[in-house]
Amino acid sequence: MLNFTANLSLLFTEDTLIERFKAAKQAGFNAVEIQFPYDLCATDIKNKLDEYGLKLVLFNIAAADLLQGGEGLACVPEKRDQFRQAVAQAVEYAKLLKPEAVNVLPGRCLDKTRLEQYLQTFKENLGYAAEAFSPLGIKTVFEAVNTHDMPGFIIHSGAQMLDVLDQLNRPGLFMQYDIYHMQMMGEKPETFIDEHADKIGHIQFADCPGRGQPGTGRIDFGRVFSAIEDSGYSGWVGAEYKPVGTTAESLDWLTA
Repeated sequence: MLNFTANLSLLFTEDTLIERFKAAKQAGFNAVEIQFPYDLCATDIKNKLDEYGLKLVLFNIAAADLLQGGEGLACVPEKRDQFRQAVAQAVEYAKLLKPEAVNVLPGRCLDKTRLEQYLQTFKENLGYAAEAFSPLGIKTVFEAVNTHDMPGFIIHSGAQMLDVLDQLNRPGLFMQYDIYHMQMMGEKPETFIDEHADKIGHIQFADCPGRGQPGTGRIDFGRVFSAIEDSGYSGWVGAEYKPVGTTAESLDWLTA
């Protein structure tokens, strides 16, 4: 049986972020994840987790302007100091919230002539993050994002993620595999997960196209969820989709 988390950055947006913990618990979730928790203080998050008996599984290191169309932090050579400050911030949150994993978003390169430099910077920064979280017993993960939604994203395939893992070869470093993003790139998520489950630290999903809940696109989630179970993957599976309708109306897949 799969263990699902609710991504509170995309689900239950009918409520304020601090109210979404209660909504997730009432909907049947025992764990949550947040893209960027830093608008709330860590103590307030911890209090809500304790109040509703929830586990915070995952959050991201801050990524500056990435979601607004910028390059982010993790791959930009001129932003190394900012990235290290973001790691330090995430470490302080992680010490209190004790997530299973912290995610590093690789970011964009908008000047193709500098791509190799950006890739090298990202790998160095990813290694730095892994060193910071390893003593806490927390996995460091990184993800590939499709270049339709985020043009210029420097890591956009399963093969690239495997290559980065191979080059860095660090314990505690894993892939975050997003089914929606990789389906958008033409990959077969169930095949990849079956072959590389031991290298995946977290899985997220949304239907494709549209990034809505299961049943709004073309993905056969019965097959995908079965493939994850059969693969031997034992981590969490994050619902990171944009609900079509209300969040409550989007949750039929959870009880199917």
